[in-house]
This record gives sequence, structure tokens and C-alpha cells, in this order.
Amino acid sequence: MKTAVIVTTYNRPDALAAVLEGYCGQSDQGFELVVADDGSTNETAEVVQHFVRRAPFPLTHIWQEDQGFRAAAIRNRAVASTDADYVVFTDGDCVPSRHFVRTHKQLAEPGYFLGANRVLLSAELTSRVLSQQLPIHAWSGIDWVQFWFRREVNRVLPLIRLPDAPLRKWAPHRWKGIKTCNLSAWRTDLVRVNGLDESYEGWGLEDSDLVIRLLHAGVKHKNARLAATAFHLWHPEEDRLRLPDNQQRLDDLLRSTTVRAAIGLDRHGRG
Repeated sequence: MKTAVIVTTYNRPDALAAVLEGYCGQSDQGFELVVADDGSTNETAEVVQHFVRRAPFPLTHIWQEDQGFRAAAIRNRAVASTDADYVVFTDGDCVPSRHFVRTHKQLAEPGYFLGANRVLLSAELTSRVLSQQLPIHAWSGIDWVQFWFRREVNRVLPLIRLPDAPLRKWAPHRWKGIKTCNLSAWRTDLVRVNGLDESYEGWGLEDSDLVIRLLHAGVKHKNARLAATAFHLWHPEEDRLRLPDNQQRLDDLLRSTTVRAAIGLDRHGRG
């Protein structure tokens, strides 16, 4: 199964470096990685080039002009750039746990997409991780428990790793709480729904839209929590000016049976 990891980023090269370091330390190196860049400056390109030279997996950089928050568009461009059978979506501020890729691949199953969760780091811990280049992807459970006691991470339960089991399918129609910071799906299913909907402008809900349309297409949710954890580096809240418009668009989708994105992968030669 050819697998691609798509890492979305925008002008946060120090965080991206920590994330790419985490992928270099993965227990399963059988994947390609695409940095989906929503208009960053040259500093991000320099970080990517540094890792291109040393990464044990193929690494490419897909860039689009900065015209505001257009995460859906750059993710679609990234999907269109690869012929992988299976796609793992994540963000450039989410450091993967050591078995992140292996677990997504192991839990992948035809007819299902995977949704997993994350551990949130405090602003103070994030600052130390980035300034001191701390290898949090290699930290043990004991390390994380210590930081939880100090209230520098929000939880440690996601660090427990449970095997695949029927219980992972207990909520096949779930969409709430599933985000593209930790989501994976089969390429054929992404093509069927025409990828992410680029009609969404500004921050918010384009990932929920994708999940709902996958459900409309008959693709079910499989829970990858307590298996494929990512460590989310702190950042200030995004501008939510367009969120009410996006919420109205999502509400309309929930009342429909729409499967295909209005503006999606077919713009980029796929779908």
C-alpha cells in the first residue's frame, strides 16, 4: 500500500522542522511526505530543502501563493501531486508519535476513513521544545506523564496504544471532532468526493465538510484514537472572521446528501 503523508504549513518553519524530525524518526519509513505550503516565505522552503537531503523517505514541497487561509486548496494540490493509494492528513504543528504512520497503515481498511486525536502542549512547553529542539517524538510515556502533572500538556490518555478491534467501529457515522490534523483516507474515496471543498474561505470547518461528504458517499468512520497520536504545538487562535459563513455552508451540507465538493480535486487534474 503506497502511502503519502500530507503536512499542511504556513510560515512556521521552526514548528515544521520539529514535525519533519518526527517523521524522520518513524518506526515505519515506507511512505512519502508532501509539505502542503499555503503561501509561506522562503524560510519554510529552506527547512524543507534541509530535510530533503537527509530524510529516509521521498519529500516534496507543494506551494501556492499567499491569498489568505486556503488550506483546502493546498491539500487538494498535494493530493493531486501524489499517486499514493492511502493519504494521511496532518498539520505542520503536529509532531507525530513514533508509530504514527505505521498505525495509520495498520488500521486502514477499505470502506473506512480514520480519525485520531492529539495531545495539546502549553505555550511555555512549546517554546522550549522549539528553542531547544527537543525530540518530543522520541519521549517516553513517563516523560509525558511528568509534563501532564506540571499541567504543560492537556492529557496523556491518548498515549495508550490499543490494538485494532471491532470497538473501533462503534461510531461509523461520527464526524464531530474529526480534523485534518489527524485524518487518513483511501485515495479512491477522496477522488469520489472530489477532495476538500475550496469554497470554504478563511479558517474553519473545511475538514468537517470533507468528513461529512465521505459519510454521504458511504465511507464510514473508524476510530484511530488510543493508537495514532500527534503532539500539537501551541499557537494563537486563528482569525475566525469567516467562521459564521463557513458554519452556514456546513449546516446546508448536513441537510443535504451532497457527495462531491463544489470546487475540489478536479481543479487540479484529479477527481
